[in-house]
Amino acid sequence: MNPRLPFVAAPLLVLAYGVIRIIDGLDGSRGPGLAWTTGHLAFLAALALFVPTFLRMRRMAGRDAVATASAVAGIAGLAALAVQFAIDVVVGFLAADHAGMSVLFDRVQAVPGVSPVVYDAGPLLFFVGQVAIVARLALLGRVGAWAPVLVLVDVVLPLVDKDLVPLGAVFLLASFTAISARLSRPAAPVPVAA
Repeated sequence: MNPRLPFVAAPLLVLAYGVIRIIDGLDGSRGPGLAWTTGHLAFLAALALFVPTFLRMRRMAGRDAVATASAVAGIAGLAALAVQFAIDVVVGFLAADHAGMSVLFDRVQAVPGVSPVVYDAGPLLFFVGQVAIVARLALLGRVGAWAPVLVLVDVVLPLVDKDLVPLGAVFLLASFTAISARLSRPAAPVPVAA
């Protein structure tokens, strides 16, 4: 796979999820149905593509302790988000209507440990890891100082309003496109001691 592809495709799939989510809510409720399932599958595909972005950014940062911890946190959070979105897809298939979805979600979240790991703290690791690793790249001079700012904006916008997910994805795409452009540049030569 082209190493630049995940850096472009992941944000585009998040953008698709955000747009589909808005369309799904036009009737006043979200899910179940085709839009619910399609949007969630787009986000799951994005999550799968974020794995190679974390691994590649870790390499770009020299595989140091900060980059490794950021990548590990990000991938752990990504796993929690993947479980959350997989649950959403299954609930969407099992429920006849939005009220039925609420009942099923209540059952799932009543299982001890599910809420903190899958819905609360776990997913935060994905966003913290992502901001941290891009900030590390900026501190090392591998990307511009604006790149982690754009990633942070992407993280914050959905907290303001989930309908801002598509706009956040555009900021993420701008940041990730700049990072992926660095992948094709040759590494700087290592100075040889005289």
